Amino acid sequence: MAKVTIVFHSGYGHTAKLAQAVHEGAAGVAGSDVTTLPISAEGELPPGGWDTLAATDAIIFGSPTYMGGPSWQFKKFADTSSKPWASQAWKDKIGAGFTNSASMNGDKFSTISYFVTLSMQQSMLWVGLGVMPANAKANSHDDVNYVGAFGGAYATSPSDSGPDEYPNDADRETGALLGRRVAEVAAKLRG
Repeated sequence: MAKVTIVFHSGYGHTAKLAQAVHEGAAGVAGSDVTTLPISAEGELPPGGWDTLAATDAIIFGSPTYMGGPSWQFKKFADTSSKPWASQAWKDKIGAGFTNSASMNGDKFSTISYFVTLSMQQSMLWVGLGVMPANAKANSHDDVNYVGAFGGAYATSPSDSGPDEYPNDADRETGALLGRRVAEVAAKLRG
């Protein structure tokens, strides 16, 4: 059984909605055990969170993109991960990531790059989205991977929308595809 853990911060609920989709995608893989760890408004994990991360095969990072990078709450979590880093406790675990912002671009790539760097410092193995972009004239924001991401799952939630409206179905499906891919790769590596 492959264990997948999704650790994320959500400021307004949009990224939590995307995290739920990632969870559903990973949980849809036979034999996967998926846990979600929301980072609090104070930048803390729930009780037992660090133990959960120590015991998992894959960690999927998530944060909204604020001002060109992840939220300070996520950064606090990342800084605190220096303890597992010191013992290389996450070495050879799978890493992946997702983000959401109000703008189509919103510098989401900076957030995913931050996750990649964190994963590399932790000696993890990065898994990207693995989904071709919907980049033809006939495509719209109602298509999977309309934003054209490769490093992780991107979602767009307009600034005047609530989490009941966005991320839309296509962005949530993109997140689910990331979750499924991570769970499948984790299962293969556990072999």
